[in-house]
Amino acid sequence: MNPPDLCPACGARNDCTLADPRTAAQTCWCYGVTIDPAVLQALPAQLRNASCLCPRCAEVEAQLQAAARLIE
Repeated sequence: MNPPDLCPACGARNDCTLADPRTAAQTCWCYGVTIDPAVLQALPAQLRNASCLCPRCAEVEAQLQAAARLIE
């Protein structure tokens, strides 16, 4: 079983706020992006829905950077 705070694809920290009891009440970064379903389908079946991908593996880094620029 993959730890909830690690990306199932690469093993890096996934920055999931829901996986950390200290920030579990906050909305996770993944709620504000669109992850291509093909990215999720590329994961082995046993790793899907086990824990969040990191932004790099979810291929959403550009979306997160664009959102950050809008907030500034």
